[in-house]
Amino acid sequence: MANRSGGIIIGGLLVLALLGGAGYVYTAPEFERVAPTVHSEETLFWNLSEPIKISLSDNTGLKHFELVMSDGQKSLIVGQGNIDEGVKEQTLMVKYPQSKVLDPKVKKLTLKVTVTDKSLWQFFEGNKSEQTIDITVDTVRPNVNLLANSYSMTQGGSALVVFQASDEKLNTLYIEAAGNTFKAQPYKKAGYYAALFAWPFDKQDFSAKIVAIDAAKNQRAVEIPLYLKSHRYKVSYIEATDKFIDGKITDLASGNPEFATINDKIEKLKAINETMRLANEKLIHDLSSVVSSDVLQEWKMNHFYPLRNGQKVASYGDERHYYYEDKENEVSLSYHVGYDLASTKMATIKASNAGKVVYAGENGIYGNMPMIDHGLGLYSLYGHCSQLLVNTGDEIKAGDDIANTGVTGLALGDHLHFGLLVQGIEVRPVEWFDKEWIRKNIDNVFTAADKIIEGK
Repeated sequence: MANRSGGIIIGGLLVLALLGGAGYVYTAPEFERVAPTVHSEETLFWNLSEPIKISLSDNTGLKHFELVMSDGQKSLIVGQGNIDEGVKEQTLMVKYPQSKVLDPKVKKLTLKVTVTDKSLWQFFEGNKSEQTIDITVDTVRPNVNLLANSYSMTQGGSALVVFQASDEKLNTLYIEAAGNTFKAQPYKKAGYYAALFAWPFDKQDFSAKIVAIDAAKNQRAVEIPLYLKSHRYKVSYIEATDKFIDGKITDLASGNPEFATINDKIEKLKAINETMRLANEKLIHDLSSVVSSDVLQEWKMNHFYPLRNGQKVASYGDERHYYYEDKENEVSLSYHVGYDLASTKMATIKASNAGKVVYAGENGIYGNMPMIDHGLGLYSLYGHCSQLLVNTGDEIKAGDDIANTGVTGLALGDHLHFGLLVQGIEVRPVEWFDKEWIRKNIDNVFTAADKIIEGK
């Protein structure tokens, strides 16, 4: 009887030990059951020259990986190894193997990724994940054909290009010019595009090219031939008088909580002329960076003539150095990126071309400011207005009244600050004032391209 009792006790203890061991296995961090993750798209396009990027991760730590590539007939290990202790994230760069095992002519490959973690689960083998990635081999660059473009371009100015681009998996298409990228809009038929682009007035060197990249990252770049004309913009030295600082500058500062507590004259001037200006220009740049993806069938612009009998009072591109009391004491620097016109007090401003009002409101140093989208990335803005006659979202026609001139913002006299932008870059308004410039650089380019596209 004692032996039987002893056996029951021992058995009970064994059960408890087994339950305790099982409980430990199920709860101990060493036996965690979360499988590692393979971060990759399930289908890829590959040009064979750039490595495929595979990322692995695990909540406690990675242990081992294996990469097997197959052409459908033969397979080859293209990577394997142990991962350092404690590493939770690992990036693998998979290159096309130099071995001749795989058929170099196949266009379809698979890459099987196997990864285990350091867990003691699965009888100390760890948790395992597998993912098979389907790969389409594509080593052919996109096709790009230049149809027509503006012949010449002036520093600070605009140009137009129309071209053809094709690829079964065309992924990215843009104009690269002076470090900026400009979106191309579909034009007339599938595979054809048009784009306005700009040469910033403060950049001395310039070149432009069409860049097309497909899903496999094959790239073709085609230079846009242009006769370049440099231009020297005016440099002005302006005295920042106490009257100017205590007047307009203080008025703008007091209306903005960010600057209202600044008492020092020079700090206040810099805050408005530089910090506020940059914030106001960022709004303008953001608004004017949008280009439609709709197919453009036609784009014609009248020359811009926003203010009847308007006389120039300031040019585009002026570099303005502000000094206080002594010309050697420069205290602020800014650039004038519009064209100022004045006529009579509160003169009517008219839209020269149809478009959509993307902004109509107050914008810091620009005062009351309507802004119009004319399509193809061209935007016009009208600063310092006394009153606005349009609202954001309005569709307007050429000849519509849009505002009246005024002295809002950083304006010392009643005038219009007129600006034009191409995809967020300020450009020379004088070009778009000129009918002949528009005919040669815009209309003629479309006409030449249309003959090729339409087969005339």
